Amino acid sequence: MTVIKINAITVPKETGDELAHRFAARLGAVDGQPGFGGFELLKPTDDREQWLVVTRWDDEDSFQAWVTSSAFRDGHGHGHDGQSNERAKPVGTASEVWNYEVAVKSESS
Repeated sequence: MTVIKINAITVPKETGDELAHRFAARLGAVDGQPGFGGFELLKPTDDREQWLVVTRWDDEDSFQAWVTSSAFRDGHGHGHDGQSNERAKPVGTASEVWNYEVAVKSESS
């Protein structure tokens, strides 16, 4: 059964565009990981400050293999901002990972 991981990141309104820019710059970086099923970055359309990073995986083992990979480390705080030799400063103020599995699914044809 598909495993869903949601990273709820608290991002002040003034840094939301930077978060989206950083994710866009790394778009496709996870695509080749075994068991990876897809990714979405969800931007709030109300007054919330929580952006949601939603990933789908074939199973928990596939997700854990990615989390322990060098690709994960490179994309999560151990990389650079592309402008200098300095690490990019975080744009979020907090984050929490939510774990789900698909219980019922419907797809359009």
